Amino acid sequence: MAVTSGAFPFPKLVKDNYERWSIQMKTFLGSQDVWEAVEEEYVEPENLAGASQAMKKATTAKKAWDTLENAFKGIDKVKKVRIQSLQGEFESLQTKDSETIFDYISRVLSVVNQLERNGEEMGDSWVVEKILRSLDPKFDHVVVAIEESNDTKTITVDELSGKL
Repeated sequence: MAVTSGAFPFPKLVKDNYERWSIQMKTFLGSQDVWEAVEEEYVEPENLAGASQAMKKATTAKKAWDTLENAFKGIDKVKKVRIQSLQGEFESLQTKDSETIFDYISRVLSVVNQLERNGEEMGDSWVVEKILRSLDPKFDHVVVAIEESNDTKTITVDELSGKL
């Protein structure tokens, strides 16, 4: 994780480290006895001119924290929905009429790469089995031969592509 330079190593907030960043910042701010300024619900006075500078900063800190929390937790929700959508797309993949094996495998790998970019672990055996069970029925005899002569748990997508 990247940190900023200075007296204290503050973790840098990026789109995929919010949970960890949040815990570290809460711990740090708590150790400095300033977390209350962020955590406590602060009711903004009607007349801010009479409010002390510390009260204004507490309002700003709370609003800033809530904004960051909402923005980054929302990203996680969007990511989960995206993964679910891609998983559905992966499961529904089938070869198309007149599509070559190589084009189909490329299409499968495109969805797999998107899933992996979003944090989903996809092993080769999972992808190999998906490809074998979603080929056109005219490849049934080839699929049986590959399954009989190879362990589908250890064969790679590249090896499968070569065999097909």
